[in-house]
Amino acid sequence: MKKYYYAKRPAIMWAVIALCNWVPAMAQQASQVSSPDRSITLKVWLSKGQLQYNVFRQQAEVLQPSLLGLSTSAGNFATQLQWVSVSKPILVQEAYSMVNAKKQNISYSANEIKIVVKNQQQQSMHVVFRVSNDGVAFRYLLPWIHSSTTIEQEHTTYALSSTAKGWLQPMSVAKTGWEHCHPSYEEKYMMGIAAGTPSPMAGWVYPALFQTGHNWLLITETDMDGRYCGTRLNNDSGKAVYKVTYPDPREVFTNQGHLPQYSSNMQSPWRILTIGSLATITQSTLGTDLAPAAAKNDYSFVQPGKASWSWINSKDDFIVYYEQKKYIDYAAQMNWKYCLIDADWDTKIGYEKVQELARYAATKNVGLLLWYNSAGDWNTVKYHPKGLLLTKESRKKEFARLQAMGIKGIKIDFFGGDGQSMMQYYIDILEDAAAYKLLINFHGATLPRGWHKTFPHLMTAEAIYGMEMVTFEQSAADNQPAHCTVIPFTRNAFDPMDFTPMNLYKLTHSKSIRRTSGAFELALSVLFLSGIQHYAENPDGMRQVPVFVQQFLQQLPNHWEDVRLLQGFPGKEVVMARKSGNKWYIAGINGEANAKSWALNLQQFGKTKASIITDVENGQLFAQQTVTVGKTPHTISVKGYGGFVMVLE
Repeated sequence: MKKYYYAKRPAIMWAVIALCNWVPAMAQQASQVSSPDRSITLKVWLSKGQLQYNVFRQQAEVLQPSLLGLSTSAGNFATQLQWVSVSKPILVQEAYSMVNAKKQNISYSANEIKIVVKNQQQQSMHVVFRVSNDGVAFRYLLPWIHSSTTIEQEHTTYALSSTAKGWLQPMSVAKTGWEHCHPSYEEKYMMGIAAGTPSPMAGWVYPALFQTGHNWLLITETDMDGRYCGTRLNNDSGKAVYKVTYPDPREVFTNQGHLPQYSSNMQSPWRILTIGSLATITQSTLGTDLAPAAAKNDYSFVQPGKASWSWINSKDDFIVYYEQKKYIDYAAQMNWKYCLIDADWDTKIGYEKVQELARYAATKNVGLLLWYNSAGDWNTVKYHPKGLLLTKESRKKEFARLQAMGIKGIKIDFFGGDGQSMMQYYIDILEDAAAYKLLINFHGATLPRGWHKTFPHLMTAEAIYGMEMVTFEQSAADNQPAHCTVIPFTRNAFDPMDFTPMNLYKLTHSKSIRRTSGAFELALSVLFLSGIQHYAENPDGMRQVPVFVQQFLQQLPNHWEDVRLLQGFPGKEVVMARKSGNKWYIAGINGEANAKSWALNLQQFGKTKASIITDVENGQLFAQQTVTVGKTPHTISVKGYGGFVMVLE
């Protein structure tokens, strides 16, 4: 449970804070509040009837004067506003735990204020701001709503310096792509582009990463309860001002709405700005800090783990009984918890034989996961089972059947949209699946936006230009090394991601030639976060790699307790450390063609021995060495598009 309270500090200290952090609503109609460590300062004011704000870190302006406001069917809150009040700052704190995130035990602390303004009709709009040591969050509240009201437009902007640069993924146009399945957050990142560069498609997706001066800024949203729509960013050509915009009207559940609808208690999702160094970005938990806590249900069935998966290499023709049995054996051999059976299993194998496979898998301590089509008229995808999840009655019937069969979870594909009704569909699935103890993987889907905290059985979601694209197109394979170095700072910064990584030997049933080395691929098993990690290596390929690589994957933890960024720059390289138990795992990848060396301070981890797996000359095999941790930095050399993993104990 979250606790909100005034911090217990001496009166004189609160007097200083009040003078330094909070400007009361007098003639200036303005306020400001700083983070607990005073490194970040937010300023809010009313100017010519418009509510505006900006943000500073260590006295450098990170966000220039930007706009706040809403337009609704019942009243306008963008112009001709009047200042009403600002609350005194309070300290908000929460401590919580997760098993599907970058950290296990998490503490959140922020100073909060609430600004109240009113429009010409004397209706009030509240804006709640929180400033933490790693960023700023805010949301809108309209407490007077008591009948159906539509939020027609949000006027939130993020104004950046004209010299800022962005690492951004374009939002695809609704109803385009294969079988009209877009949008699904599966476009290539544009890296290091000038702020204000127009999107080649329909705006930009979250999280959006910017470098401005010496600071980095990651923009996203969280606390999506199904009443609001998912949003994205857009900007006028050549202007470094990004506006929160709503989805295309076609991005909806069948014949339902795309705009936010409220009959009472209107509150928007949190708008989040993570601010600091790249280490701040990778170590921040703001994406879950602002998400609601899970209901007090029994979530003991939520078990993170690894999964075997035949489709990524052998595609549609091998969704057959004996191939899936082979992959169950493969998962058992690798000490992985799950095996995923993909599309058309209902006819190519059948429910009865799948139940037989589930029973067989249980004897091997492996749980089965099954694929489903989200269905509806938003795409023309023919894969099945299709149409079984569209209504609550049908969902519950199917989920009960799966639970009786011993199925552990489902992968649901091809959603195609961020409209309010589609966001509600995601929530409905999550709520119903929990009752039947089914784990969930959303594929061809939206960004999860902190849902894995509120619904711990949401293990992962795609929303990324992932490994399957590498198997489809040589251009994706060529782009993969740089692409993978952007993801820890963007898409995978807060939410679990079903990239389906790690092809160690070679791609099969694909015309693409992989550019990354084997050790680069192995490093992705540590770098990328997913509650269930579906690996893109098949049993034959695993037999080609050394036993010490197999053992590394057999012993790799299923969840992490802490994280540190050791080296990195999006599009170029990432070296990251993750903790589990009494061990630290370090993984590094080189996104560029030139060889590199990294001098790593290993003494900070308090360990004496390091086991390292690297590439050898041809990039497809592996070498292992054990070194003693000394007082001087240890140098790791990697080839172009290469990588390494290290275990410290």
